[in-house]
Amino acid sequence: MDLKNSTVLITGGTSGIGLELVRQLTDQGTNIIVTGRSLEALYDTQRQFPNVHPFRSDVSQPDDIQKLYDEVTKQFPGLNIIINNAGLMRLIDLQDTSLDLQNVVREIDTNLSGTIRMVHQFLPHLMRKESAAIINVSSAIAFMAYSSAPIYSASKAAVHAYTKALRLQLDKTHVKVIEVIPPGVNTNLQKDWVLRPNPGQMMDVAKAVGEIIKGIRKDKPEITPGLSGIVKFMSRIAPNFIERNLGHREFEKFRQLNSHKK
Repeated sequence: MDLKNSTVLITGGTSGIGLELVRQLTDQGTNIIVTGRSLEALYDTQRQFPNVHPFRSDVSQPDDIQKLYDEVTKQFPGLNIIINNAGLMRLIDLQDTSLDLQNVVREIDTNLSGTIRMVHQFLPHLMRKESAAIINVSSAIAFMAYSSAPIYSASKAAVHAYTKALRLQLDKTHVKVIEVIPPGVNTNLQKDWVLRPNPGQMMDVAKAVGEIIKGIRKDKPEITPGLSGIVKFMSRIAPNFIERNLGHREFEKFRQLNSHKK
């Protein structure tokens, strides 16, 4: 993809991987539209990067997506790339009865349904462009059940399957479908966790996004920064080993800390 002459919409672009994408795409000369739920975070992002175009929007809300589409396509008809990056990840004990039914599926609403709705809403617009791309951010956890974050794991596995199906359906069009499969990355995604992630398994966000942008420029259908490629490979040849030794190793420690927190 020619990023310099593209207009890119990034959901969840005010923190973590999204904010770093804003930073590095700004260096590429890309025209950037940023969405997020917090007006304060959007204003802060615009203060850091005065040329970005902020829109308050929550991908878990269909009405927000409809409004976003109407406003963005009117103001920026050249929009040709959407990056579905908005995500939520929580550590959850499935035996915890304090979670109500609506609360327990929040990752599905944001990570999966939000991605599907964004694609459904913006695809007709992208189909009219000579060069366009849909970039969905999944996770290495899509290939490894991470028992401490079961709903997140399910949502990202579903995003992976959905993205593959979308790529097949759009194979004969000029809309490229790219999946970004990051490993654990040092961001504020984990800021509320009672159990902190292992620093040795976490990738620097700037390095991860640097690899992501290289992959986008080369039109790679799957971009696997850091350890993601290894996790994907190991999930095929030794799935039980990788789930027990990586995905489930710290679950009991999390349960203990979570029970003490209450």
